[in-house]
Amino acid sequence: MRDTILFDINETVLDLRSLRPRFKAAFGDEAVTPLWFAMLLHTSTVCAITGVATRFADLAGAALDNLASRRGINLDAATRTEILSGFAALPAHPDIVPALTQLRAAGFRTIAFSNSSLALVTSQVDNAGLTDHFDDVLSVEETGSFKPDPKVYAFAAERTGREPADLRLVATHDWDTHGALSAGLMAAYIDRSGAPYGPHYLRPDIEADTMTAIADKITAAGRG
Repeated sequence: MRDTILFDINETVLDLRSLRPRFKAAFGDEAVTPLWFAMLLHTSTVCAITGVATRFADLAGAALDNLASRRGINLDAATRTEILSGFAALPAHPDIVPALTQLRAAGFRTIAFSNSSLALVTSQVDNAGLTDHFDDVLSVEETGSFKPDPKVYAFAAERTGREPADLRLVATHDWDTHGALSAGLMAAYIDRSGAPYGPHYLRPDIEADTMTAIADKITAAGRG
């Protein structure tokens, strides 16, 4: 039964823009915030492809150090901690709770699914006030890899007790929805940035620019 929905967490559910004042204070430019996150995702993908086992939080720190070095900035320990600690306390986008409420009322299971460690993603969900809106929390850490490695999506299918074709991943990253589709899952893409979807990637059957619209389309598609 197609009743289980996986939600990517960072950027999809939680709003990274709350980190911008911290990056502004440290770098003098809040626009480096998405650059830092892109560097983090790039590094995690390289680790997934080459079999390097590490933690997402450690990669976040390494990406921050790399960015600071490229900008000629010497981050002191307090500033570094201030930025990275904010990653565990990101607020939810305002359309998340209504969407999760709607989907659960329609009989769907909602599961947080993240590259973050289980401890970190659990803290993120709790700090954002979303614990009661998810039926479960999954981290990729047990796989020793990161999305979009196919084995990560297979792990999610095993843990949820569903065939891959009965799972749907919701994400704002086209590489993630492409990864899920490539692994045999369904997907839904929420366009939070306005950037064009990767022309070489598989596209999901559901796309929208708000999570409430995504929930409407998933509900309309049903659980059969």
